[in-house]
Amino acid sequence: MPKRPGLRSRFWRRAGSRARRLRLRTRIILAFVLTTLLLSAALSVIVFALTRQNLLNGRENDALATVGFNASVVNRRLSPDIESEALQNLVSTLATPEGSRPVLRVGSDWFQPSFEFEQGDINERLRRTVEGGNPARMRYRVRDKPFLVIGIPIPGHNASYYEATPLDGIEDTLGSLGIILASTGGGVTLASAGVGFWASRRLLRPLVDIGKAAQSIARGDLSTRLEAGAARELVTLTDSFNDMVGALQHRIAQDERFASEVSHELRSPLMTLSASVEVMNTRRAELPERARTALDLLTEDVNRFEHLVEDLLEISRFDVGTAELDLDVFNLLEFVENAVSATSPVAIPIACDPAAARVWVRADKRRLVQVIDNLLSNAQKYAGGATGIFLYHHPKGIEIAVEDAGPGVAVDEREHIFDRFSRGRQAVERGATTGVGLGLALVAEHVRLHQGRVWCEDRTDGLPGIRFIVHLPIAVS
Repeated sequence: MPKRPGLRSRFWRRAGSRARRLRLRTRIILAFVLTTLLLSAALSVIVFALTRQNLLNGRENDALATVGFNASVVNRRLSPDIESEALQNLVSTLATPEGSRPVLRVGSDWFQPSFEFEQGDINERLRRTVEGGNPARMRYRVRDKPFLVIGIPIPGHNASYYEATPLDGIEDTLGSLGIILASTGGGVTLASAGVGFWASRRLLRPLVDIGKAAQSIARGDLSTRLEAGAARELVTLTDSFNDMVGALQHRIAQDERFASEVSHELRSPLMTLSASVEVMNTRRAELPERARTALDLLTEDVNRFEHLVEDLLEISRFDVGTAELDLDVFNLLEFVENAVSATSPVAIPIACDPAAARVWVRADKRRLVQVIDNLLSNAQKYAGGATGIFLYHHPKGIEIAVEDAGPGVAVDEREHIFDRFSRGRQAVERGATTGVGLGLALVAEHVRLHQGRVWCEDRTDGLPGIRFIVHLPIAVS
C-alpha cells in the first residue's frame, strides 16, 4: 500500500505554498531578516558560551590555588592537642578571596566563620568524595545563589577543608552580556530588515517598471517604452521588450490601417449595390415570385452589409485615435425621450428619479444616441425588445439602464459580450444571426471615450432578463 505523507512533509508543503504566495519583495526582506537573525543568534550563543567558559575557568583556577594553599596551611597547623577555639581562629584567619566561605571538618567537629555557608550546605555527593580521600569540586546553588564548592581531604588528621566561592558576580556579568547580545542581535536584525527593504526595492525596481509598462500596454498605450538605466544586465531585456512592443505597435497599426482602408474601399461598391437594389425594388411588382424572394434576401443582406461597414468605419476611428467628442450641454431626460422616439418603432416606458429629471449633462449627442440605439437594437434582436429605460443621478455622474425580459446573459459571458464580434451563446442558440457582434463593442467604445463604463447585470426585480447599465461622469447640474 502507498505510504501516506507524514505530518512533517505536510507541514513543509503547506509552509512552502504559503511562502510562494508571499510577494517577492517580502520574501527578499524575510531572507535578509532570517539570515541575519540566524547568524546573530549563532554568534551570540558562541560569544556567550566562550565568555562563560573563560570566566568560570578563571574563577575556578583562582579558587583552586587559594583552596590548595589554605589546605596546606591548615595541615601544618593541625596537631592532636589543638583546641577548638584555636581551630575556629585558624579558619577565621585564612586568606580567602572576598566573599569566599571556608569550612573545616576535624573528626566530627565543624568550624566555619560565617553562617552564610555551613556544613549542611555542602553537597552530599561532594562530601562523600572528599571524605573518601579524593579532592573534588562542584558548582550548584545554595539558597538561590550560585557557588563553586571545592573540597580537599587532610587524611593525616581525619580532616577535610572546604571553600565555597560565590559565582553571583559572574552570573550578573553573564546576564548583562546576554542582554547586550540580545539587544545587539535585535538591532542588527531590524537594520537588516531596512537593508533588505532597500535592496529589494533597488533590485526589483526594473521588474516593477516592466510590470507598469506591461499594464500601460495592456490599457492600449503602445508608445510605452523601457529605459535601460545603469544596470548593464538589463540592457538586453529592455531592448528586447522595446523591440517587442515596437513590433506589436507596428503590426496593430498595419491591421488598423488595413481595416480602415478596406472599410472605405467597400463604401463605393456598397453604395452602387444599394442603389441597384433600390432600383430593383421599384420594379418589384413586375418580378416573378422567386425573383421577389431573392430580392428580399438581397435587400436584407445589403442593409446588414451597410451597417457592418458603418460600424467598422466607426471602430477604425477609435483604433487610429481620430475619434473625438463634440460636446453639448442638454437635459438628460428630454434627450433620452427624443432618442428613444427617434430610434425605437415602439414606445418604451422611461422611469427617471427626480434628481435625474433636473440633470443637465455635457456629452456628445451623436454618440449617446448611438449608445441608446445599439442597446435597444440589441434588446430587440436577442430579447424581444426592451421593457424599460431607467435614469439615475449619482454624485459622481449619471446612469442609463436598459432592461429587457429575454433569456439573459450567462455570468461567464458578461465581461466578453462587449468584445468585437461577440454575440453570446444565447444569441447563437436562438438563431439570431442578423447582428454582427459590433453593436455592444461600439457602445463600450463610445462610453469609454466619455470616461465612463458599461456593464450588464441581472434585473433588480428578480424577473428573467438583463440590465445594461451605462455610467457616465458627465453631470453638470
